[in-house]
Amino acid sequence: MNTRLEGTAGENVAEEYLKNLGYKILERNFTAPHGEIDIVAKEGKYIVFVEVKRRKTSRFGLPQEAVTVQKQRVIAQCAAYWLAKNKLYGAPVRFDVVGILDDDVTLIRDAFRP
Repeated sequence: MNTRLEGTAGENVAEEYLKNLGYKILERNFTAPHGEIDIVAKEGKYIVFVEVKRRKTSRFGLPQEAVTVQKQRVIAQCAAYWLAKNKLYGAPVRFDVVGILDDDVTLIRDAFRP
């Protein structure tokens, strides 16, 4: 399986996982000038921007550890663009990370704050 297909498969797993927790999926693979957000969702009062990372083994660390400070900045810039595009200025936001290791799914709510 190629990297893009693996990424899509991971996002599918994450989407179902989040839906089962009550998240409402608003958009997937939102592309902004700065980069991409895997999943935009709503949970309670929050607009949640979700980064999905998937790995088959932990040989190089857990998947969620791959969300570097640089990646966090890109996600935050994309989130600001998404909020402006949807005229949701001042909406409460949160940044979550879903790590998928083999078949084990880990959700980190409020994983970082830009």
